[in-house]
Amino acid sequence: MSELVQLVAQLGSQARAAARALATTSAAQTNAGLEAMAKELLAAQADILAANALDVAAAKANGQTAALIDRLTLNPERLAKCAAGLREVIALPSPLGEVLRDWQQSNGLKMTKVRVPLGVIGFIYESRPNVTVDAAGLCLKSGNAVILRGGSEALRSNTAIAAALARGLAAAGLPAAAVQLVPVADRDTVRLLGEAVGVIDLLIPRGGKGLIETVVKTSRIPVIKHYDGICTVYVDVGADLAMAEEIVINSKVSRPGVCNAAETLLVHRAVAETFLPPMGRALKARGVQLRADPAALEILLRDEIGASAASEHDFRTEFLDLILAVKVVDSVDAAIDHIETHSSRHTDTIVTQDAATAEKFLAGIDSAVVLWNASTRFNDGHQFGFGAEIGISTDKIHARGPMGLEELTSYKYIVRGAGQVRP
Repeated sequence: MSELVQLVAQLGSQARAAARALATTSAAQTNAGLEAMAKELLAAQADILAANALDVAAAKANGQTAALIDRLTLNPERLAKCAAGLREVIALPSPLGEVLRDWQQSNGLKMTKVRVPLGVIGFIYESRPNVTVDAAGLCLKSGNAVILRGGSEALRSNTAIAAALARGLAAAGLPAAAVQLVPVADRDTVRLLGEAVGVIDLLIPRGGKGLIETVVKTSRIPVIKHYDGICTVYVDVGADLAMAEEIVINSKVSRPGVCNAAETLLVHRAVAETFLPPMGRALKARGVQLRADPAALEILLRDEIGASAASEHDFRTEFLDLILAVKVVDSVDAAIDHIETHSSRHTDTIVTQDAATAEKFLAGIDSAVVLWNASTRFNDGHQFGFGAEIGISTDKIHARGPMGLEELTSYKYIVRGAGQVRP
């Protein structure tokens, strides 16, 4: 245990020093660092993919799910997207130094509220080695050092990626310790990062509910997170049903193992008889298991579409797999009530051509992202134009929804005087 304590203390000390250096680094220097990181990532492709192949083979041997293996797998195309993501971040304006407000008091004091880095970010995540790149790029651009603690299933991949990123930082004359990876898989490191008061300024866990609950329970420093992605598509009476079918398929099937995939389908009773049979067949053709409430189950079974009875628990479950809970509702109000009762306040969408109904849904759903006639899969930093994301927050604090550059900053007040003293 003492070795782990020393390891985390060393990482923290190095990150703190790097954060101080980044606080005074120009935007041009930072962008040069991001470009060098992208180049090193591509130059190290063979090493990274070889390490990833070992991780994937081990995951398959351990009987991991297809969804987890998909999140874990890298290939040349995905690695190229990682490098492209860093270059997208370069193109974004730096948030640092932005004046959020300025004013002058009657005594002549000039007040300015300015955006600044948070300092040191602790990022704890599972399965997805591409997230290592996203987190590193966003933290660097926002002036923060980051300590990365990935899952054991991706340790080889993350080690190779972090080494490439550190080489890029060094080549650009920036502190390599601005991006550090916890080099061991010991679970006690999660607790130790959460106890690093005064060293780490913010923890961001990204992964399964169990991981996030552990971080929240043990951490003594602030945590931004989401527990579940119980995302819903509601097909309204006013929906274009062809559009609705495409949105449901994309929301559920395109990548079922990610947090913005749909887990629940609500259908207005007035269109259920028309919509559910072709929708059910389309989903079953793509391997989706349907778990339906009594009204939906009756329609599906009548048309000889395989489905099983849904439990109440199914409507509160993030399946992260090709499973969809289906329910018939009587109105948009009933849809809103269902979502507000069962959802995780992550992502919910309505499909309708009725603008008034859509606006009622958009206003009535208290989730981080609410959409109209669009797939739940758009809750994503890349899709929002953030270049990447370090996570999605369902908290109601300064960061909510996809977390990009602004969400990795705080602010401070700068006061300029001319000798004033307080009476």
